[in-house]
Amino acid sequence: MRIRSFLTVSTVATAGAALLIAAAPQGLAAQPAAKTPVCKAKVLKLAAKQAKDTRVVHISVKNTGTRTCTIDRLPVVTFGDLDGAAQPVPSGESGPYKVGAGKTVYAAVRTIADLKDPEARRVDTITVSANPNLDGRTFTLKQLGASKKVKVWEPVTTWWKPSKAAADKALEKEVG
Repeated sequence: MRIRSFLTVSTVATAGAALLIAAAPQGLAAQPAAKTPVCKAKVLKLAAKQAKDTRVVHISVKNTGTRTCTIDRLPVVTFGDLDGAAQPVPSGESGPYKVGAGKTVYAAVRTIADLKDPEARRVDTITVSANPNLDGRTFTLKQLGASKKVKVWEPVTTWWKPSKAAADKALEKEVG
């Protein structure tokens, strides 16, 4: 008997809740969260500078727009006319990363582990993009603050981080 009573009360409660939801004014119904738009190229200001440790390049992107928008959480970094791009550490897939209006985010790129590596390639430009669907910006040696060609072999990049220090820490944690 108790089970039957419980089922009856439960069924009535469920039916009542369904009626309340159906009768609710449209303004009170659950609304899907607004999707943050993808950043347009014209609001992104990309920067890149070689660090004191010439194996590392610091990159950043600033949202100069008036609204929060998204970039890809994995920066795209390519080197001169070499095939391929820096691999993300930790490994991962593309996804949105919110950048507030007027805010800057950072990543650290290790271009080569050992500067004496005989496999090293040398380039005089690095291209950075905040989204694989955008062309990005190409930086010359002079713009990077590099006095010699950039050595590249098995490059890696961090995901975007809220500060340069956080990007450096993530790179150190992942690749030592």
